[in-house]
Amino acid sequence: MFTKLGQFNGYADTLLASDELRKSFNVYENTVSALYEACKPEVLGRGKARTVSAFQYLRGVMDTIVEQVDVDAAVRRLGELLDESVVVDKADTFKAKEFEAEFKIVQRGKAWDLSKVNVEKLREEFKQAPFKNIEIADLRGFIEKKLAEMLQQNAARSAFAQRLQAVIDAYNSGATATEDYYQQLTDYVANLQQEAERHVREGLTEDELELFDLLKKDAMTQDETQRVKLAAKRLLKRLVEEHPKVLVQDWFKDNQTQKQVRSEIERVLDEGLPETYERALFKQKCDNVFDLVVDYASRGRKWAA
Repeated sequence: MFTKLGQFNGYADTLLASDELRKSFNVYENTVSALYEACKPEVLGRGKARTVSAFQYLRGVMDTIVEQVDVDAAVRRLGELLDESVVVDKADTFKAKEFEAEFKIVQRGKAWDLSKVNVEKLREEFKQAPFKNIEIADLRGFIEKKLAEMLQQNAARSAFAQRLQAVIDAYNSGATATEDYYQQLTDYVANLQQEAERHVREGLTEDELELFDLLKKDAMTQDETQRVKLAAKRLLKRLVEEHPKVLVQDWFKDNQTQKQVRSEIERVLDEGLPETYERALFKQKCDNVFDLVVDYASRGRKWAA
């Protein structure tokens, strides 16, 4: 069953053509694996483990690409299944170690680093790639993982998530050709690179940039932009560093301490934001910041914890 492991490249490439195909296969794999487990111990020694392992191996190939996970767990599980197949021909007897290297070739697993990704090189490599859906899934898996990290750093980046989902939905609906889809994904990577470096260009830390993004408005002048940046810096310093302390332990659990935090946010922003922020907009910005601080504090995250 595993004498030609290279064939799994083709199988995976076919199933990775769309999210629907991959999800459907996962349902089948879950059913096969669950039935196998439910039939133990009677099923042991009947050579069924090899069939189950084929499904799980293919699932593992795709998961390592799409979810950017480590291959070791999949290889270990496959080895356990094969050990359970007691009655096998000598020609079919092998251990996970014998094909572990091949599995890693299937997985490929680029050492992704956003700051070092060469978009043009990716596009050239894609033209020559024999399994284009695997290339797409590998790149998309990296993008989704990196985007999740960047959203953890800055909740105001939600538009990036919406943009990516629109690209994915268009492809899954059949509205985008394979080559165009890869082009759009590489364009997206280039945008992510710019976003990851934006705090440096703006002269802000990552946390200051997050507050700046919440506080800024459309079509700001250069003077307004500078004032909003200073307001973001001032607010973060007041909330995190200065005394008397604002974000005391469990402050978000008590109405009184919540009011104190809200009041301090309003005071600092009233002093720092441009006069062009009319009352309704000012309230909206204060609400946005307060909601973010409450969310972070309630989840024990970042500077608000």
